[in-house]
Amino acid sequence: MNAPSSGDITEVLFADAPDDDETPPRDDDRPRARSLASRPSTADSIFRTTAFAAGGITVAIMLAVGFFLTLRGGDALSVAGFSFLTTQEWSPETRTFGIAAVLSGTVTIALVAMFFSVPLAMGTALLISEIIPPRMRSLLISLVDLMAAVPSVVYGLWGLFFLQQNVIPVAQWISYYFGWIPVFAVTDADGARLTDASQFTSSAFIAGIVVALMVAPTQTSVMREAFSQAPVGEREGALALGSTRWGMIRTVVLPFGRGGIIGGTMLGLGRALGETIAVYLIISPIFTINWQVLKTGSNSVSALIALRYGEASEFGLSALMAAGLALFLITLVINFTASSIVARSRSGAQSEG
Repeated sequence: MNAPSSGDITEVLFADAPDDDETPPRDDDRPRARSLASRPSTADSIFRTTAFAAGGITVAIMLAVGFFLTLRGGDALSVAGFSFLTTQEWSPETRTFGIAAVLSGTVTIALVAMFFSVPLAMGTALLISEIIPPRMRSLLISLVDLMAAVPSVVYGLWGLFFLQQNVIPVAQWISYYFGWIPVFAVTDADGARLTDASQFTSSAFIAGIVVALMVAPTQTSVMREAFSQAPVGEREGALALGSTRWGMIRTVVLPFGRGGIIGGTMLGLGRALGETIAVYLIISPIFTINWQVLKTGSNSVSALIALRYGEASEFGLSALMAAGLALFLITLVINFTASSIVARSRSGAQSEG
């Protein structure tokens, strides 16, 4: 076979070379870059419009409620002024009224409820997501969800006629052994210790326990959902490295569920602050600040509104609206604070090494 000559090679190399006289391609003939912008489908447009409308309506309703309470409570606020937050007495007819006592009772009951509900909800959520077999998990989830659907009046009646008589001995024991802590002391005006059972009924402690059982199912659902999002690979990796079940939960599940823990706690706190019927049925309403949580007598803003609404005069109704406005603002502050905290500690954002 003969090797190609140098002339043949030159012909091959320059055979496809463009001629100098050939006309270059016009701009219209060159390929154009394809646009990456996509036109949303009809279903996407409907969904986006519906979502924006739902969000806008929610915000509008919230603003309308705040505007309504401000408008109706303006007369009472103009008369009371700043003393509305510092006065304990509630007597709108004599122009002497304030929410200092009922606001402190509201916070006390809510804190007692959180003291019991958060550990209970977290333990139940971990039990459902990490401990029990899968075939029993769905049953327990359904039971917890059904507890959240029980009306508050049922919890109130149960707490009044059953729980109270069983909690009084516990309250007496706490007061006897921990009475040196001011919040657990039960004393009279002169500081003498009270031990009679009648001094432990209808207290913020009992109301807080009932409210805790009401908000715990909601908190459990939120926490359980957050715990279940922990990556399976990291769970199995922790166990493969020799970690115990609790070690895996502490280093993997809890860090990934931090946002759910905070969100569930704040959600329960918001509901505990506004609980009405159960608190109204249990407490013995007073209009003085009672820092002794085990002692008879407490109050809350929502229970005050339920108690005085039917017999209130026009000005008294304005005062109740002002109290409702204060509770509304407190709830908003708690929710916004919870949202900011959850946004900075999203579930799954980090875990301990």
